[in-house]
Amino acid sequence: MNVNVRAIAGNWDAGFALDKHMAHSEYIGDDEHGHARFNNTRTEIGQALYELKYNGHDFSKVEPLAEELVRHIVPLLPQIGLVIPMPASNPRARQPVTEIAQAVGRIIGQPVFENMLSKTANGQQLKDLNTKAEKQAALQGSFSLHESITNDGRWNALIIDDLYHTGASLEAACATLRGYRKIDKIFVAAVTWR
Repeated sequence: MNVNVRAIAGNWDAGFALDKHMAHSEYIGDDEHGHARFNNTRTEIGQALYELKYNGHDFSKVEPLAEELVRHIVPLLPQIGLVIPMPASNPRARQPVTEIAQAVGRIIGQPVFENMLSKTANGQQLKDLNTKAEKQAALQGSFSLHESITNDGRWNALIIDDLYHTGASLEAACATLRGYRKIDKIFVAAVTWR
């Protein structure tokens, strides 16, 4: 797949995203309910993520997306000791981000801690909020840490997320994870950015 890796800044030690989500988006008018409609052209990575998350939940996209993360982002990050999927906002039988994180962990030979971070629903959809400040306020106290590392030592953690926008969710997750004495450095890898 074509990628355009970009560094993303936040309260983590290093972070990167594979590519933009959208290559082009053109407003084409409102539908019969008054909702804006767009003609969207996604990047190759953005299209694969869209097909995984929304368009029929095509889980055949998990492995290629994980391979791209490992090929293009993992070499930029030193000594990853464990992988953590970003907690999902919406309940699904199979969580796309968790599946990508599992595949990354399998490829790099590191454990995946699916339940180390959890997120409680607060009734607000972050995608409906416009500013980082609004998102930060909505995320107050929504992440919980489950101390599940049984080995001694401190480990560098890689958090996998699907879409980086303002960074508010990832920053809240990292702030929670910083309180865990067994976590050393925190790295972030997002599939796409907006």
